[in-house]
Amino acid sequence: MSRLTHAASGPYAPPAAARELTAVSADGSRIHVEMHGPLDDPTAPVVVLAHGWTCSTAFWAAQIRELARDHRVVAYDQRGHGRSPAAPDASGYSTRALADDLEAVLGATLAPGEKAVLAGHSMGGMTLMAAAGRAKLKEHAAAVLLCSTGGWNLLDESTVVPIRAGKLRRRLTKSVLGSRAPLGPVTPVGKKVLRFATMGPGSAPDQVEACARIVHACPRLVRYGWSHVLDTLDLAADVRKLTVPTAVLVGAVDRMTPAVHSRALVAALPNCVGLTELAGLGHMTPVEAPGVVSGKIRELVGTYVRNEKVREGA
Repeated sequence: MSRLTHAASGPYAPPAAARELTAVSADGSRIHVEMHGPLDDPTAPVVVLAHGWTCSTAFWAAQIRELARDHRVVAYDQRGHGRSPAAPDASGYSTRALADDLEAVLGATLAPGEKAVLAGHSMGGMTLMAAAGRAKLKEHAAAVLLCSTGGWNLLDESTVVPIRAGKLRRRLTKSVLGSRAPLGPVTPVGKKVLRFATMGPGSAPDQVEACARIVHACPRLVRYGWSHVLDTLDLAADVRKLTVPTAVLVGAVDRMTPAVHSRALVAALPNCVGLTELAGLGHMTPVEAPGVVSGKIRELVGTYVRNEKVREGA
């Protein structure tokens, strides 16, 4: 058993940041930010990564390692996760707070008017939706990737509890996801539970290990606080404000945010540029299919960031 908070070696071990800084959110919350890649090269395109519930910047280790070769990569810890302190009270847990924090990160890391591809996984995707109408997102987002996420009716559609849909399943799902119980050290049993709930059946042991380390490191009261936001989430109106080119990606056997959510997002988005459904994969797609997720981000950069630089230089 171990309380190591991330993989210590291999492709899922987080690389050292080229620079670290603190972004201060609207309510004074301090958000830990990491910057990777050729930071002194203004021609290198920018990617901003927002992780999901119970995760941290370590969740994006594979994407950071691959993209930082020729991109400036910004990753940050959502409040209460990783190295970002928790909100002092319940008022700090809201979609408004998520949007505030993202705006603070964008303001602290990007030059005025500078464009980037923004990618969000799970609650990170919800962050991008919540911020869709915000000035900083409109200023800086060239394109968006919504990865394994949803905007509404999360507990109604979740299949983490494998019984027929209905009031009983919703109640049990709320009890499981909203539990105050500590997860404790990573154990073989704990990894089996996490794999069933969040990953595809073919997930490799090192992928399961990496995710378990990250999830088990999330403080239990932070996990509990954000679970209530997910329970009542309704971003249907915000999604319609996300007018930049937006790609959607999901694992076909995702139990946390099943593909029905991604299809609903595709129908609601004003400028959807494609849906990718990955057979056999679960909720943790950036870890389960790191090359596919990195490739999709590269594709968005190549289409919407590099082309914009060409137009500006013309």
